[in-house]
Amino acid sequence: MVYRAPGRRGLTPQGRGRYPGFDVLDEVGRWDDVTAGVVLARLATTTDLSFFTTEEDAVASPLFDLLLAQDGEPRVPVVALVDARLASGETDGWRYEDMPPDDQAWRATLAALDEDAHDAHGAPFSTLDAQQQAGLVQAVFDAGQHGDTWHGWSGAHVWSLWTRYVCAAFYSHPWAWNEIGFGGPAYPRGYKNVGLDARERWEVADADPSDPAVLARRVREARAEHERLTGAPSTRPSGTRAPRQGELR
Repeated sequence: MVYRAPGRRGLTPQGRGRYPGFDVLDEVGRWDDVTAGVVLARLATTTDLSFFTTEEDAVASPLFDLLLAQDGEPRVPVVALVDARLASGETDGWRYEDMPPDDQAWRATLAALDEDAHDAHGAPFSTLDAQQQAGLVQAVFDAGQHGDTWHGWSGAHVWSLWTRYVCAAFYSHPWAWNEIGFGGPAYPRGYKNVGLDARERWEVADADPSDPAVLARRVREARAEHERLTGAPSTRPSGTRAPRQGELR
């Protein structure tokens, strides 16, 4: 049996989960020891970074919060997870031809974002308010959408670098699994109740699977938050996925 300290319980980022009472870590005793060790280690990430400098962390932390709409506690420690990956040289095994190696690309793009903050607002990115930060990050996204460059790199490729690493880190963490109702590693436990709405004993029903009124409210809230952060009306076409509150369009 794998030991789990009393404080190492599963949480849901910002308490926004749709599966009340679900904690994927309740199943840790059914995982093999190696798998359990890997997953539990993600709960013990440190604030002592190995790759990012203090200056880079000051840019990365608010950038990651914006990309993931992590605007409150508890947060998945994405900076620490990405830092550990870069420090160990773990990449996706490929990169765009016009981009430097990922470790260099991270340092260069974070420095470029901070440079934009100084140019536009006369202050470091870390000291800007959320609306100013969102506007600078939105400019990178827009460059990618329009096929433009940003500081000499394809805006789309910079956006890909940021979101690939950030999303992979976020969804590697068991708190994010709680948010989406993911049951975690299936080996050696497996699944036996196969079929529509045939849940395992440890699975929890979605508290709000299809309520259109709730979805419409989330769309309105997301658009209002976008306008607050960027100062510009949302141009998201009708019928496309609505972002979480605070997420960039």
